[in-house]
Amino acid sequence: MSDLDGRIFWEKTKYQYLAISPQDLGRPQPPLELPVDPSATLIPLPDPAVMAKPPLDLWQAIKQRISVRNYAEQALTLEELSLLLWATQGVRRVSARPATLRTVPSAGARHAFETFLLINRVEGLPPGLYRYAAIEHALFAVDLAQDINARVTTACEDQSQVANSAVTFIWAAVIERMTWRYQVRGYRYILLDAGHVCQNLYLAAGGLNCGVCAIAAYDDDMLNQELRLDGVNQFVAYVASLGKRKI
Repeated sequence: MSDLDGRIFWEKTKYQYLAISPQDLGRPQPPLELPVDPSATLIPLPDPAVMAKPPLDLWQAIKQRISVRNYAEQALTLEELSLLLWATQGVRRVSARPATLRTVPSAGARHAFETFLLINRVEGLPPGLYRYAAIEHALFAVDLAQDINARVTTACEDQSQVANSAVTFIWAAVIERMTWRYQVRGYRYILLDAGHVCQNLYLAAGGLNCGVCAIAAYDDDMLNQELRLDGVNQFVAYVASLGKRKI
């Protein structure tokens, strides 16, 4: 086989491999969200559908979008946190396919992200690490140890905006949800989806007088460990700190 023939054979094999997915093979799709520990206490969030939402002109929100690293000491309300979670990963409905149809786009409606929250200042919630159960629109605690802020901040390269945030959003990918349909190309789609989610956070935060700082500089192994993720099948893809703007 010549070098040219070898390259042609490889290209054909590569694209044939990429075209055959677990979905094509009839394998069941992964669950729409990670299971919730049955021993965990779900904390229902206020329903965004019935909450008053502060008006904000879209073009003004885009114009004033900047990254903010210094925050006021003011806490978020539970209603504000509910709106931010709904804006970034809110489930509008579960279709018959089944798939979750959310407030952000995702390749093939695969929605591979789980949202973890380092909560420092939210009224009514003890500080700690939480996970958002998107379908239930509820939270549950993952780690309420007193040093969780310090550990997550260390994993985020000691960036002060994490330590001083009201809430830091951490989006973790469950890669099987995406590769079930798209194979290795799913890793590219994860990155695209992360951008959609974080931009929604920036825009929604503007209406709540909050500032956001998107973060990609963190120690993958350390942060995955803090979130109890294996780093291969489930891993952190993006982080964003958030807090009230200083007047």
